[in-house]
Amino acid sequence: MSGVRTFTPREIVGELDRYIVGQHKAKKAVAIALRNRWRRQQVSPDLRDEIAPKNIIMIGPTGVGKTEIARRLAKLANAPFVKVEASKFTEVGYVGRDVESMVRDLVENAIQLVRVEEMENVQARAQELAEERLVRMLASKDAPPQPPPQRPQGPFGAFLVTPPPQQYAPSEREMNEVRARLRAGELDDEEVEIDVADQGVPFMQIFGQHGMEEMEVNFRDMLSQLPGFKGRTKRRRVKVSEARKALEAEEAGKLVDMDRVQREAVKRTEEAGIVFLDEIDKIAGRQGQTGGPDVSREGVQRDLLPIVEGSTVSTKYGPVKTDHVLFVAAGAFHVSKVSDLIPELQGRFPIRVELEALGKADFVRILTEPKNALTKQYKALLETEGVKVEVTHDAIEAIAEYAQMANERAENIGARRLHTILEALFEDISYRAPELDGESIEIDAERVRTTLTPILSNEDLSRYIL
Repeated sequence: MSGVRTFTPREIVGELDRYIVGQHKAKKAVAIALRNRWRRQQVSPDLRDEIAPKNIIMIGPTGVGKTEIARRLAKLANAPFVKVEASKFTEVGYVGRDVESMVRDLVENAIQLVRVEEMENVQARAQELAEERLVRMLASKDAPPQPPPQRPQGPFGAFLVTPPPQQYAPSEREMNEVRARLRAGELDDEEVEIDVADQGVPFMQIFGQHGMEEMEVNFRDMLSQLPGFKGRTKRRRVKVSEARKALEAEEAGKLVDMDRVQREAVKRTEEAGIVFLDEIDKIAGRQGQTGGPDVSREGVQRDLLPIVEGSTVSTKYGPVKTDHVLFVAAGAFHVSKVSDLIPELQGRFPIRVELEALGKADFVRILTEPKNALTKQYKALLETEGVKVEVTHDAIEAIAEYAQMANERAENIGARRLHTILEALFEDISYRAPELDGESIEIDAERVRTTLTPILSNEDLSRYIL
């Protein structure tokens, strides 16, 4: 399928290792599931439709990488992806989100994905057309004033309809001179007037019960197609550099066949879409409890069942089948268990992976190994102020130790604890950074202890800060 990249399972795990520490079993499971999408496309058509995706349920405490694994997986595959929280849905008949809205969101994501790809394919042609328009604007900008048109008279002296003003047509030589200056960047600070599409559509909020958010979206789309609103533009005066980008986007939009985009997006949704169902444990009813909110929880599960099993959902781009959409569910399952889900839903998630809780050694690796490690992010941010920060290895060890202690004393929030600890550690430096231009700062274990020990020793204070 065009646009969707293929990797071997080992390559997928290797890519995930660049951003996520540990959790090899979970990475291996999602890598196989992703590779199976490609394998299915190679099977003969008569058997292809019979091969159902092996949905995955990831079990583990918060902050161990469940969401990040699913998010990186979708980015890696360049596939339509949507993350939804199961707790936001309600049973049909109650106020809340309809479970089918996740499929509509998935299609919208696919539309954006395919449209960006198509615009990249026509970018070269769009740049040529935008440059031609811009050259013509600039060449006509300093044109000599044209005399007002003469209003013709009829046989009895009555004026006829005024002809339109004559447009100045720059010569080929003038166009070439302006084009050369434009390409050399000499005209980037010049200002031109361009017409841009007016995105403003009269706003009307529709309040109501289940499914009403879809009615609001469709109602806005309908309004935008009315003659009074479709094609409306407004004139803006902008610099040439900004005008070039706006004109390129406009020309690319004209070159893209949106009907083809929609057909490809629906196909890609059905064949490669990934839905990440977070907090699925929140809709699991506890054994031994009946009535109350658990009735609604089971109702949501029964509403989810046909979507996960495979059904057809109506969207504004046409019907979308969910038979081959990959569903990845995740939950901490502190109170409830996977067995508390209704049996039919359990059966639709044949692959179950338990993610391990994180300890000090994991935190050290998280702070140093990933491509987007938090310490690298803070250093890059402060470098924009001219401040160079060096975090020593013993400081990394101390931060990891404090993160483990904070997780043990309070709620265990996994790697998310590192965010709060580093924010407390870098708070003073970030505040004074504009005054420290050109300085180099070393953060060692002593500095970590001096900053964090008073907070951690005060139980009430650590509860709110760390």
